[in-house]
Amino acid sequence: QVQLVESGGGEVQPGGSLRLSCVASGTILRISGMDWYRQAPGKQRELVASVTRGGSTNYLDSVKGRFTISGDYAKNTVYLQMNSLKSEDTAVYYCRAGVATDRWDLVQAYWGQGAQVTVSS
Repeated sequence: QVQLVESGGGEVQPGGSLRLSCVASGTILRISGMDWYRQAPGKQRELVASVTRGGSTNYLDSVKGRFTISGDYAKNTVYLQMNSLKSEDTAVYYCRAGVATDRWDLVQAYWGQGAQVTVSS
């Protein structure tokens, strides 16, 4: 069994910053990739940022230049630094990891419980 636990959410004024963390634990053979998603009320969940083991990153267009994802695969941890936050960034943020638990070639997706980020004046 694999657990992902997020931390670092909260409420901040527009223009402020927050840093999310997500730690994976349990029976982990290898993590192939880690991502951050978000879901705002009444909207579908969307991919915000992803980072590979090699350090390659991808971002949602609306967060480019403001958010930075980083991964420490030795610690099974992924971070999301969010700067210049806007009201439209308000959402529940979820981390996701592709994890091999007992076979190198069998990877399953695991999700965290979500962290609320509210940007409001």
